[in-house]
Amino acid sequence: MTQFQSLTGDLPNAKSARSLYEIATGIQSKSKARRTFQPVRRNSFNAGEREGRFWRPVDPKTKWARIRAAETYDRQNKEVGKRNGPLGHVALEIVREMYRIVDYKTGRLEPSIDFLMGKLQRSRAAICAALARLREHGFIEWMRRTEPTGNEGWGPQVRQISNAYRLCVPKAAQKVVDFITGKKRPLPADDAHRREQAAAQEQEMLESLPMEERMAVIVGQNPLAETLARIGRLIEDNASSPSGQNPDIVINNERLRRAPL
Repeated sequence: MTQFQSLTGDLPNAKSARSLYEIATGIQSKSKARRTFQPVRRNSFNAGEREGRFWRPVDPKTKWARIRAAETYDRQNKEVGKRNGPLGHVALEIVREMYRIVDYKTGRLEPSIDFLMGKLQRSRAAICAALARLREHGFIEWMRRTEPTGNEGWGPQVRQISNAYRLCVPKAAQKVVDFITGKKRPLPADDAHRREQAAAQEQEMLESLPMEERMAVIVGQNPLAETLARIGRLIEDNASSPSGQNPDIVINNERLRRAPL
C-alpha cells in the first residue's frame, strides 16, 4: 500500500460529503455547496423571487363567467362515447376551488397538492392529472418554487414547496366569457367594411323607392306607414309646384281669407 493510500483509506464516492483535500488536511472546504441530490424539481425558483411578475389580478366580476366557460369548453369538446371531456370533472372541481381561494386583487394563488386533496377528497394522482390537463388546455399556468431549509454545512439547502398558479382563459373559452359578461369584441376589419358597404347599399335602395314604398319598407304595412306616405306625397307635390306650395294648401288659405269674421 502506498503512502497516498494509507492517508486516504477507502476513496469516497461521488455522493460523499467530504473531499479528498478535507480528509488529508482536516480542513473543511469553504467552496460553494455541492449538489446533494435532494428531490427538487427542475426550473424551480426561490419563493418570493418572481411571483410578483407571475401573478396577475383577476376581475371578480368574471368569476362565474370563467367557471362556466371551463364547463362549456369541457362539454363542447367531449368525444362521442367518452364519459368525460378533455378536462374532466376533477379538473372542473379544481377550477371552482381555485376561483374561490384566489386573491383577486393580486392574483396570488398557491394551494398545495395536499390542500386540494383534503378539500376535494381526491387522490394525489387524480389531482396531479387534473392539474396537468388544465395546464395543457390553457386554463392554468404554474411556477415551481423552493425555499431554504436553514441547514448549515452539508445536507439539503432547499426544499420543494407548493407551486404558484396563475388562472387563465384560453382563446376557445374567451368567447363564452365575453358573451356572459356582455362584453362586445371588436369586429374584424374585413367584417366591418362589409357591414358598411351593406348599409350604404340599403340606403341607396331606399332613396330610389317612391315615398309610399319607402315608408312601407321602413315602418311596415300599417296605418302609420300610410300616414307617413301621405305626408311624403304632400311634401313632394309642394316641392314640385311652381309656387313652391301645395295647391290644396293654397286653396285652403284662400278660403280662410274670404271667410267672414
